[in-house]
Amino acid sequence: MSYFVTGGTGFIGQYLIDNLLKRKGTVHVLVRKASMKKFDAVVKQRGWDPKRVVAVAGDMTTANCGVSAVQLRALAGKIQHFFHLAAIYDVTASAESQQAANVDGTQHALDLGVALKVKCFHHTSSIAAAGLYPGVFREDMFDEAEGLDDPYLRTKHASEGLVRAEKRIKWRIYRPGMVVGHSKTGYIDKIDGPYYFFTFLKKLREMLPPWMPTLGIEGGRINIVPVDYVADAMDHIAHKPKLDGHCFHLTDPDPMRVGEVLNTFARAGHAPEMTMRIDARMFAFLPGSVRMAVGGLPPVRRFIGMLLRDFRIPKETLKFITYPTRFDNRETERALKGSGIAVPRLDDYAWRLWDYWERHLDPDLFIDRSLKGKVKGKVVVITGGSSGIGLSTAQRVAEAGATTIIVARGEEELFKARDAMKKAGGKVFAYTADLADLASCDRLVATILSEHGHVDVLVNNAGRSIRRSIEASYDRFHDFERTMQLNYFGSIRLIMGFMPTLVERRRGHIINISSIGVLANSPRFSAYVASKAALDAFSRCAQGELSGKGISFTTINMPLVKTPMIAPTKMYDSVPTLSPDEAADLVVKGIIERPSRIATRLGIFSALINAVAPKAYEVVMNTAFELFPDSAAAKGDKKALREEAPSHEQIAFAALMRGVHW
Repeated sequence: MSYFVTGGTGFIGQYLIDNLLKRKGTVHVLVRKASMKKFDAVVKQRGWDPKRVVAVAGDMTTANCGVSAVQLRALAGKIQHFFHLAAIYDVTASAESQQAANVDGTQHALDLGVALKVKCFHHTSSIAAAGLYPGVFREDMFDEAEGLDDPYLRTKHASEGLVRAEKRIKWRIYRPGMVVGHSKTGYIDKIDGPYYFFTFLKKLREMLPPWMPTLGIEGGRINIVPVDYVADAMDHIAHKPKLDGHCFHLTDPDPMRVGEVLNTFARAGHAPEMTMRIDARMFAFLPGSVRMAVGGLPPVRRFIGMLLRDFRIPKETLKFITYPTRFDNRETERALKGSGIAVPRLDDYAWRLWDYWERHLDPDLFIDRSLKGKVKGKVVVITGGSSGIGLSTAQRVAEAGATTIIVARGEEELFKARDAMKKAGGKVFAYTADLADLASCDRLVATILSEHGHVDVLVNNAGRSIRRSIEASYDRFHDFERTMQLNYFGSIRLIMGFMPTLVERRRGHIINISSIGVLANSPRFSAYVASKAALDAFSRCAQGELSGKGISFTTINMPLVKTPMIAPTKMYDSVPTLSPDEAADLVVKGIIERPSRIATRLGIFSALINAVAPKAYEVVMNTAFELFPDSAAAKGDKKALREEAPSHEQIAFAALMRGVHW
């Protein structure tokens, strides 16, 4: 017995050929000339006998599928079964491509089947041929299909219509449900159908514990079947006599609602389940015009678009959440009776689908998370780049292949750092500037743009910290002025200077090194925390204006780092701090991931407690204020500075609140 298969290297086609090879005969597979190498690779991968699986050069988009006259003569009258599987199974594909592949391709396949004088033409349609029919769609129904405005639904219906109208050869039609991976191995070749929601479930798992109840949707009933069931059912029905002219629903007789399906995969992926599910019918009382008007509002459209992009869910899939159609499959059940072929329960194999997706198809696996992938060939400016956090960050960025520009006030230390990085192979430039002087900031911006053209990443790291109580600052108003001048105005001056070119190029990244003190409201740091809080607030406002222009802002609420800036406070020698290299890790994370904020759990927890229980938090902060007095440096007592040492209570408290400035 001989077979002819279109789409044989496709997902369903590969498993169907596996089954056909269990029978006697040769399988001829239509293959485009450009895909011959792929065909050979599939033959080798699946262990097919090359003598029994033979490639036939052709193209679905041309007459007789592009099969040559010589091949037609050689195969005419020798093919018993012609399986037509080649089609576009992608709701996001263009209408033109779907028309060409699904409709025109089916007509060419029918003409080829006639030319080859096949005994039976087996057409793989889809439940999409029913459109959005509201009710139970039987296997003998076709013209009753509704809601065919979508190109995918429309072309699936039209292609099946061509087969039904065919009088020259006998035919059988198969309508599989939403095909997912193999129920025994989990294998699938691409992300489709329910897989579009796996990224969303994974992000839920990362944010919330599995026991946390969440709010979800109920949705319509969605018909899911594994590829092995579809291939086994097609093979069995195709070889059963007296079934020509019939249509078979390869569907689950007891389909689950969308919410149940998502919860099944949530359990498989150890994500929190949607305990309370909202039924879309709850909103039926709202007029359609009102729902469309709300959905058409620009903020609503942008918000939904952002969520879909973040979770990698095509907007075309949303219409199927309230899928209205159920499928009767009595013809299929009769044809499969006694064969042992049945749809397995999704609960029994969902974990295999999830496991295969997470290991092989999760889009996050293919993201370049290396620093080199983000900065190679890019221009990165780092202020305060001659020591501490700035120097450690610059060394990483230079090693990753960026054009690294370091800025500092002290020339000797700055050039020494530049020369060391250049000697290590980095492309490094150094510019001196006093960032507390706005004119100096302007000259720096002009020089960098003149010599390098643009900036891709700006790391505002240079800063000044002052640890002094308010009572000790009555006559030191200049402390507030100079801290604000450098930490806030200097950073803003650079951002504003570089921003026109960033907006023009519609890409760029601003990283502001802030402080955990902004979240914890550290006593004795009112000048420092206020300046950093101002920069944080600017970044939040700027994000709202500039994110649509491709500009990202990242605020790093840095915990206490052992740098020359904290050296005057000797107590910090005995409390937990980050090293400059550990701090640079946070900056590198910011460059790679571009989050809006990077903060320690303690910093976020402190802000949360302050928000929900401000009086209790005030007691904690006042206790810390009393426990950690002004340092000898803040008092200007040089003799005491040499003798200053922390108490056991101070060390214990600082260890408990690791990283917070006291």
